[in-house]
Amino acid sequence: MPTVYAAMRDSFRVVDLGSDTATARVADDLDGRALECVAVHPDAPDRVFVGTFESGLWRSANAGETFERVGAEPIEQDAVMATAVSPHDPDVIWAGTEPSRVYRSADGGETWTHCDGLVDLPSSDEWAFPPRPHTHHVRWIEPDPHDPDHLYVAVEAGALVTTRDAGETWTDRVADSRRDTHSMATHSDAPGRAWCAAGDGFAETADGGETWTHPQEGLDRTYCWSVAVDSGDPDRVLVSAARGAREAHSAERAETYVYRREGGDRWERLDDRGLPLGAGVTRPVLASGDPGEFYALSNRGLFRSDDAGGSWSAVGVDWAERIGDQTARGLVVLA
Repeated sequence: MPTVYAAMRDSFRVVDLGSDTATARVADDLDGRALECVAVHPDAPDRVFVGTFESGLWRSANAGETFERVGAEPIEQDAVMATAVSPHDPDVIWAGTEPSRVYRSADGGETWTHCDGLVDLPSSDEWAFPPRPHTHHVRWIEPDPHDPDHLYVAVEAGALVTTRDAGETWTDRVADSRRDTHSMATHSDAPGRAWCAAGDGFAETADGGETWTHPQEGLDRTYCWSVAVDSGDPDRVLVSAARGAREAHSAERAETYVYRREGGDRWERLDDRGLPLGAGVTRPVLASGDPGEFYALSNRGLFRSDDAGGSWSAVGVDWAERIGDQTARGLVVLA
């Protein structure tokens, strides 16, 4: 029975999907906080990490029923914008903050170490987040499922950087990488490959981030926000995109779409498939489940496809009728 961990801007739900119904648990400890991200490991589904903008990093030990703040002293920043669990070890947790710092825990979040040197990279003088131009942050951390020491770290905005020694040293952005990466995906059956949804377009790599290509044909919106790859087919990719930041994030001006690309073909916009898209829809956050299964979370709720995006249906979850003007912040699916 799949479990979905879904974060809107100020509310968090853990949704258990039965054969006929969906039941949701509400995390009261997180209610009303400015949520930013969520991470869970399939081998430790009861341990859930949620980053917040003003209240640091929170951890649940009971599958999201209750949460406690962790790492408040070593993680000096209150804004935890990205978190990830190593696919190789559920006790290795990563957290990224504003201003841009990366922290690592090797004991499930009990203790934390600052991975120094990130802001010493040559390109860091050019990093800036437009709404708060005096600062920047780590927007996404993507561990490599084939190498426990290799991570991609996206700084919003300015660089997609990497480490190949678990944060001991950092490699600066390469010439053809995106500068405004919002989310990434990797695949357990595709060594060296990674996919990137960025404000300056889509990108993918086949060599672990050494070089990047930019397949854009058919993608008529290029402010990309979320990317998901079919767990059964790394050549099937979904991405959410808008014309620009306002159309992605502002409910009053929102107009976003989801696109699918299969086998290297051009992008196809998934109109009229049962998934709310277009005017009034803030950018969906996407996640993959079983082979051929995708999920999408937006201000219209949670939706599921079991035919690789061909058709979608709503997952009945009570969001207290308050998400219409919000953006989705994080989505994790455990089969």
